[in-house]
Amino acid sequence: MNKLFNVFILSVISFFSAASAASIIINGTRIVYPAEDKEVSVKINNVGITPVLVQSWIDNGDTNAKPESIQVPFILTPPINRVDAGKGQILRITVMPNNLPMDKESVFWLNVLEIPAKARTEQAVNQLQMAFRSRIKLFFRPTGLEGNANDAIQALIWSGDGNTISAKNPTPYHVSLVTVTVNGKHIEGDMVAPGNSLTFKLPGQRGNKVSGEFVNDYGAVNLFESVLK
Repeated sequence: MNKLFNVFILSVISFFSAASAASIIINGTRIVYPAEDKEVSVKINNVGITPVLVQSWIDNGDTNAKPESIQVPFILTPPINRVDAGKGQILRITVMPNNLPMDKESVFWLNVLEIPAKARTEQAVNQLQMAFRSRIKLFFRPTGLEGNANDAIQALIWSGDGNTISAKNPTPYHVSLVTVTVNGKHIEGDMVAPGNSLTFKLPGQRGNKVSGEFVNDYGAVNLFESVLK
């Protein structure tokens, strides 16, 4: 009896997992928009076995804002489209006249919401229909910024005070920290904006060195090391 029950549970889990798996994949984990470019494009692919409806929009950091109420200096096309199984779609982003600062990067987020097609079978009555939303960073990069985005991690100024450490970013680029490690203790990272500082609370002793992981311009996760001031 227990064996039959376990098989039944596994079957149910497998059924709902297959029915709720995401199909749309965004090529890349971040977008860099050079100010001199007329537009940038992003490829999305449907790796599932059924067509899906995709809604795409750009926000300025508020994850709960409704797409129709958001005001950003970009046009994204197409905002809504159907992507068949095994097919892809190009999203085109065009910057509009704006008042964004030209001495540092600005960050926005690209949202891709996929709504799976509803199956027309009796089995669909018991199927779990889920909409999946992916969100990646969009960096607007003005022309002529000093330095290089991939070297900005080395310019961070790390300092310690009690059981906290701070990272000050003097560069015009955003620095995305994945993890921060001090004395063998790992802390979840965050993004340090240009000209800003970010403070981390330590779970133990501070030490005099800091290391960790950061994401470069190409979306790759690399290691870094630095000394606390």
